[in-house]
Amino acid sequence: MNLKQLLFSFLFAWVTLVSAQQKTTLYLIGDSTMADKKNPEVNPEHGWGQMLPGLVSDSLTISNHAVNGRSSKSFITEGRWQVVLDSLKTGDYLFVQFGHNDEKILDSTRYTFPFTQYRYNLERFVNESRAKGAIPVLLSSIVRRNFNDAGVLVDTHGDYPLVARMTAKDLNVPFIDLQFLTERLEKGYGVEDSKQLHLHFAAGENTYYKTEKHDDTHLSKLGATLVATLALQEVALQDLALKTYIKDSVLSKEIVSLKD
Repeated sequence: MNLKQLLFSFLFAWVTLVSAQQKTTLYLIGDSTMADKKNPEVNPEHGWGQMLPGLVSDSLTISNHAVNGRSSKSFITEGRWQVVLDSLKTGDYLFVQFGHNDEKILDSTRYTFPFTQYRYNLERFVNESRAKGAIPVLLSSIVRRNFNDAGVLVDTHGDYPLVARMTAKDLNVPFIDLQFLTERLEKGYGVEDSKQLHLHFAAGENTYYKTEKHDDTHLSKLGATLVATLALQEVALQDLALKTYIKDSVLSKEIVSLKD
């Protein structure tokens, strides 16, 4: 290789490195409803964050750090937040969605009282990410498919979504109310059809499961795609700068949901 070729190769590598460093990244921290799932080709369960790469342009990197079973507390104590914080750079985005496992009142490693430690943890995610020049967004938890005998969708999250909303308002942080959006989604599909948003299989119906499966918390590929779409449409509705990365087909997609 002559000097000219060597210089060209060096310049190309440098430009590639700089481009990668400048590329905006959307970081996700949360629980199993957001997390990437193993064996997506055969696994019926999907986290809604797992679907985002297909809904945004290639110029936005999705870095999904959501993990099954984690609360805002355990995500911090296990060192997972520090990994994300060390990676954040100016202009990056951070989606924060905890609550499902913060509710585990019989598990001291995960439980947080909503108005104290849960709120403190949300404030920490916001303040520390902002100190790195990143843009945090708080999200409430998606609903569980929890219809009573009268066909009414019953809340299971208590005060956690309210605290997320209050924290966002007090700290002037964008807030995406996925609890409300997924409430409308579940009710729009109805008591029976909403099962297809989750994991409902009779014994032998799906080879991934050895026995019957009735899971009203976690999402099917359809459910995960629709939740991710709702989140992105809300980003655009709130006119957040992140909207420039969303595909037009996502913004124009009509979703069956209760319009009340």
